[in-house]
Amino acid sequence: MSQDERMPPPADRANGTPAARPSPDETILRPAAPHPPAVEPPSPDVTIADEASPLPGVHRGGFLRLPTAPIAVTTQSAPAEPGTEDEPPPVTAPWLMPEPEPLHRGLAAWALVFSIAGLIVALFVGWGFPIGIVGIVTAILALRRPLESRAVAIWAITLGAVSLLYSAGWLMFAVSRLTAAG
Repeated sequence: MSQDERMPPPADRANGTPAARPSPDETILRPAAPHPPAVEPPSPDVTIADEASPLPGVHRGGFLRLPTAPIAVTTQSAPAEPGTEDEPPPVTAPWLMPEPEPLHRGLAAWALVFSIAGLIVALFVGWGFPIGIVGIVTAILALRRPLESRAVAIWAITLGAVSLLYSAGWLMFAVSRLTAAG
């Protein structure tokens, strides 16, 4: 038997009954004597809260318009400099749609360049027909745009078609030479 088992538990002084002896683990885990936490007064840089701090989302009386109301747009972007009080106040303007970009010109000119290049290439070889096709397609696109020159686009279509005819002639000549040689 161990020494703890042989010794009787100490008696409770209030009613004379034996008191339970704490286990060694309880004596280690139990704090000695609870001390009340020390509370210091706030430092001077801390502001004391009002009677009740507002919760998030609580109306604090600062809203003057609905959250979805339009915001006034002013024409003056920077505040006036001091000493210029004689200027009128900024004028609020309704929301304006930005001006659309003007259509770019020059597609008909590019079509004419491609058609002329296709014609020059088609005069010497038959494989220049893709350049003529690009010239014709670009000229058709230029005819559909309102600002492009119709005369230049029609010239591009005409020269592109001539370059296709020359390319077709060179390709038929090459096929006839291959069949005659073979």
